[in-house]
Amino acid sequence: MLSLTHLKVLAAVARHGSVTEAAKELHYSQSSVSHHLARLEAATGAKLIQHIGRGIRLTPEGRLLALRAGEIIGRVDAATNELAAQVGLQAGRVRLAANASALSTIVPKAAAFLDRAHPGLELILIDRHPVEALEMLRQGEIDIALVFQHADAPLENEENFRLVHLGDDPIYLISRQPGDDLAGHRQSAWIGGCRRCQDELIAVCRQAGFTPRIASLSDDMVVVQALVAAGRGITTLPGLALQAHRRPDIHATELTGFRRRIHAVTYGEPPDPPAVAAVLATLIEATS
Repeated sequence: MLSLTHLKVLAAVARHGSVTEAAKELHYSQSSVSHHLARLEAATGAKLIQHIGRGIRLTPEGRLLALRAGEIIGRVDAATNELAAQVGLQAGRVRLAANASALSTIVPKAAAFLDRAHPGLELILIDRHPVEALEMLRQGEIDIALVFQHADAPLENEENFRLVHLGDDPIYLISRQPGDDLAGHRQSAWIGGCRRCQDELIAVCRQAGFTPRIASLSDDMVVVQALVAAGRGITTLPGLALQAHRRPDIHATELTGFRRRIHAVTYGEPPDPPAVAAVLATLIEATS
């Protein structure tokens, strides 16, 4: 018979690829993690772990069960949140993933509202890119994904995603000189970021009639602004990133007609569990 504890251990080992790191996350001893894995193999009759030198890796059967384990654990957590509603939202846990700029701006404000309205609810925060956050949501590892959507790059086609539009975020040209515009930077070195952010940068420049020469790559808004200030290139950043961190020696010029849409995303059939609905309400309040 499968045990939820055994599944949690397998899921942790799959995330880290290491018994040692899984033990740290779960606050177990390494021998306890190994014991749970052995019990799980005995219960399933399948070899789940292969020892490779001093490390380990999951077998195909182990990867399959680890994938389902994440979904099962997520659904159990969701059920726990639903039960929390029966005691007036005085307890419960909501897991939210967002990228750094949202975690630095929208989320702290929403968390303060949540603490005042429902002090018994626990809000777990995870720093993830939107693509990773949506995958975690799909697998049941989180309850809410706070993501941005580029105008020409809609979210993944997933009928079970349910979106709450929180607002739009303007895009800015980041340079060393005030009053700069795109047309004056055809020959400049540009700083790109993640694949989607870089696609957005290229689309913006192409509307101005050129393709940017990307000389540096970074997703870190602090690093990007430092590179601009040092004369290593120019870039674009969303407004939330500038709210989170703004150097005094760089200049930001809003690019009209370019915005990101900010969504809070949940998964599955409505309605959301009461604890999740409470967090969504605070996100809406924080962005209104």
